[in-house]
Amino acid sequence: MRTTTTIDLREATVALAAMRAELAKRSARAVIAVADAQGDVIALERLDGAPSSSVPIAMNKAWTAVCQAAATRAIGDRVRSAERLDVAYYGDSRICGWAGGLPVLHDGVVIGSVAVSGLSEDDDEAIAEIGRRALLGALAAV
Repeated sequence: MRTTTTIDLREATVALAAMRAELAKRSARAVIAVADAQGDVIALERLDGAPSSSVPIAMNKAWTAVCQAAATRAIGDRVRSAERLDVAYYGDSRICGWAGGLPVLHDGVVIGSVAVSGLSEDDDEAIAEIGRRALLGALAAV
């Protein structure tokens, strides 16, 4: 039998709160998400005024970051040129190569991810990093 270490709802809400606070500080609107170790979204918020089209994108970024154990920006960088690697190689329509999805590692194992969608790629990724740091801080406090 295998056991899986994963993010729980308490930790997810810590990440959401940190990302929400940063968005408020920037007067920005986005969709923020946290996924568990299987890539399933366990917490998602669409801030008032954020585009509804950002909901599935945030969910896909969260899933991609877990399943590929990499930042979604890195996935996008690999597939931007069909000569290097076609996105169809991945075989799943949920793969997302826009920046803003980050895996969360604990003791070298992916335990979940955080994701942001609705802003520029750089801003999405920066806010996701704030969520990841907050989540890791919550884990360290346990």
